[in-house]
Amino acid sequence: MVSIRAKIKSRLEKFLEVDSNGYRRAILCIFIKVKKATIDELHEMLSSKYNVSRNTVASMVGYIHSKLGILRAHKESYKTPMVYLLREEYIDLIMKIVASPEKTINDSTA
Repeated sequence: MVSIRAKIKSRLEKFLEVDSNGYRRAILCIFIKVKKATIDELHEMLSSKYNVSRNTVASMVGYIHSKLGILRAHKESYKTPMVYLLREEYIDLIMKIVASPEKTINDSTA
């Protein structure tokens, strides 16, 4: 039986394989640094480096939360924005995968 960490590692690697413009890796790096953030905060941080829309950021965070399982979501009340928190038990795994060299198309065909 495959462990949850192994499944998350596999999903993270696949998630980053298709990261053609660097948004996905950047958003994971931001989460490693700040540990928790809202969509608006993430968009502000990412838009300083990339030309990215708020909807793109929200979509990526939603995918990371629902499919990868490395984020927790918390909402104080119905008037406040959703706050996403990086799960402590996966920080080391994420750091290792994000720090690994990016695979390019040339690497896979060589």
